[in-house]
Amino acid sequence: MSETDRDRASEQQIDRLTDVSTQGLSVGVRAVLSLLREHGTVTVPEMGRAQALSRQFVQRMVNDATALGFVESTPNPAHKRSSLNRLTERGRSAITAVIDRERAILSQAGIDLTGAEVDACLRVLSRLLELMGNGDVD
Repeated sequence: MSETDRDRASEQQIDRLTDVSTQGLSVGVRAVLSLLREHGTVTVPEMGRAQALSRQFVQRMVNDATALGFVESTPNPAHKRSSLNRLTERGRSAITAVIDRERAILSQAGIDLTGAEVDACLRVLSRLLELMGNGDVD
């Protein structure tokens, strides 16, 4: 395997492992910020469905993120009672900093991990989360 291929494989493994780590923010707020970063403007019920979480829990996390200045809600023309939520510039900076920090840490930690080892790790973590009722890691 060439050095470039090895670097690319390492980057992919870091991306996969980043999904199971959190730094600095509560897990719930981080999940909201990450989802909004990936999908743009989303309602609370849509976030709940995407994460297999109750609407009430997601709403509390959105409220926490809003209180921190990370998320803002805007009227939803399609549904009066379900606002659209989006990242503020501060929220985008916060989640980007968290992900960048995770990637830096994981690049050091995973430098000598093989794809098979990452697969095994994700399989074990997925199984544990499944048994605890928290969904999938991958």
